[in-house]
Amino acid sequence: MKVALVHDYLNQYGGAERVLEAISELFPKAPIYTLFYDPEKTFFKFARRTVITSPLQNIPLVKTNHRFFIPLMPLAVSFLDARPYDLVISSSASYAKGVRSGSAYHLCYCHTPLRYAWEDKEYLVTHPALQSFPMKIAGSVLAAYLRRWDRRASKKPNLFIANSRFIADKISRFYGRDAAVMHPPVDTSVFYPERGRKRNYFLAVGRFLHYKRFDVIIEAFNKLDEPLVIIGSGPEEDRLKRMVWNKSISFVPYVEDERDLRFYYNGARALLFPQVEDFGLTAAEAIACGTPVVAYRAGGAVEIVREGISGLFFDEQTPEAIREAVKRFKRTRFDSRSVAKEGRRFSKERFQKEFSAVLSAQGFLI
Repeated sequence: MKVALVHDYLNQYGGAERVLEAISELFPKAPIYTLFYDPEKTFFKFARRTVITSPLQNIPLVKTNHRFFIPLMPLAVSFLDARPYDLVISSSASYAKGVRSGSAYHLCYCHTPLRYAWEDKEYLVTHPALQSFPMKIAGSVLAAYLRRWDRRASKKPNLFIANSRFIADKISRFYGRDAAVMHPPVDTSVFYPERGRKRNYFLAVGRFLHYKRFDVIIEAFNKLDEPLVIIGSGPEEDRLKRMVWNKSISFVPYVEDERDLRFYYNGARALLFPQVEDFGLTAAEAIACGTPVVAYRAGGAVEIVREGISGLFFDEQTPEAIREAVKRFKRTRFDSRSVAKEGRRFSKERFQKEFSAVLSAQGFLI
């Protein structure tokens, strides 16, 4: 059986890339097709794989400023030809599902429908380069073009698997397709409780992007007498740092080594999770380390956090709601062993077993 794996682009090592890595372990000889690839930015996780790229690979700026090349990506993915294979597995948050798969059976693990198409006000029209009136019009036209392309591309997979019920609902609304649900994996051999660690700060982890809502966390903790550690990097870093006036708030650069990230999870009283995510891998990682999560009640978080067992929720993305949630958290007792047990629901072994079972049901035995 000839198998090809497809991923949107490999210029970071985040949640989607961890899913690709878990799938690729089931198919050690399968090549990976992707729009462009930066081995260093993916920490050489795929260095031993055959990686086949599109013509975008030859454009120097694409690896660092790929959003400027969004109009070219639907065309670029058509250069990825997976027709010679029996089974094509795409890991898609944008373009990978549009790969040329011909008569091959195409299974798409969908992290989200194309954000720039369906949530353009948040992800495209707010782009810094699109703030003048003519450019906003251009952004809206581009979003309409991407919606048409994405709807056509959604017809290519034979089967969709969504990373959460939240995303399965979007697949139904935007594409008119059904999707099975399979939560992404957490490597519980890396993320686990460390004995004897004192938990003495609140924690926030992620890319510094607007929708992550680090701003409301900072506003909340500016008025709390509680230590807060923020781990990450991104385009909003300078703005976020300027917001801080409470000396109990500290920043840590993006943590590359997962063992270092485990160290920070294990030292935290709770992870703060104020954003709407498709799934929310950092929340699942924290729980696997026995760290409760204080989360906004929306998106994938409601499928990860069990209130009163592995965390609690707040209902508004405001500093006031976060401060009240922190006060409730301090009045609630959580057992780290019980929290960590919840995290095992998301183990990589569970994910690979479920993924193999889906393929077996379609006649593909691994």
